[in-house]
Amino acid sequence: MKFAVNVSTIFTEAPFLARFAKAKQHGFSHVECQFPYSVAPEAIADELEQLELSLVLLNLPAGDWEKGERGLAIFSDRHDEFRRALEEGVRYALALGVPNLHCMAGVLPRDLPRERAKETYMRRIDEAAATLAVHGLTLTIEPINPFDMPGYFLTDIEEAAAIIRDLGRTNVKLQYDVYHMARLGRNVTAMFADYAPLIAHVQFADAPGRHEPGTGELPYREIFAFLQEHGYNGAIGLEYIPSGKSSESFVWYEEYRGMKGGGGR
Repeated sequence: MKFAVNVSTIFTEAPFLARFAKAKQHGFSHVECQFPYSVAPEAIADELEQLELSLVLLNLPAGDWEKGERGLAIFSDRHDEFRRALEEGVRYALALGVPNLHCMAGVLPRDLPRERAKETYMRRIDEAAATLAVHGLTLTIEPINPFDMPGYFLTDIEEAAAIIRDLGRTNVKLQYDVYHMARLGRNVTAMFADYAPLIAHVQFADAPGRHEPGTGELPYREIFAFLQEHGYNGAIGLEYIPSGKSSESFVWYEEYRGMKGGGGR
């Protein structure tokens, strides 16, 4: 199986561009990232090329993160900002060879009716998917648990799947985060099996702490084996927060690679 280090949550002890080399030093050939937009794409592309790394996922710009914004897609009065975010995300994806772009929905304000937000959200996802399709890119949407992100619009995988089916866009897929599913009290393997045809990307952190595999309650070896047995051949994004130093959070990975005869990169 392929694992992709999320350089937005791991190796944060180092400057952003230095994190790619650290991922490579620990035996990885795939990485993912949340928001790379403070660094020129040319600089990131140079790192990826020199280190022979593949960047598998980015988030579209999601508003003012420091002020608590978690996406723009549900707000009808922020269409121009959404368009600019979409253009920026596509620019980075094309420069960096990234196949998947995650569009965050946003935190639902108390004065915005949910149905109105959903109508806007579906229009924005449809618009973004049409733009990405021109370039052969996939748009992902991700149910996120309300404990980590209170008020986030999209928490239900059934609703996410229904939105994808209603839109009928072949390049709109699920981003399946095992951690979020576990925090929502779902059976993580059963949910994957139910929605496998809609899933483009998988992420993992142990639950409930959101740290590296082996620090929580999830049977990660069995989960990884299940994904492999059920034909998932994409990367598993390691979007965890190390419980200590990042460099010491890969004990599970060395063990896994040993069990697989040196594979698992």
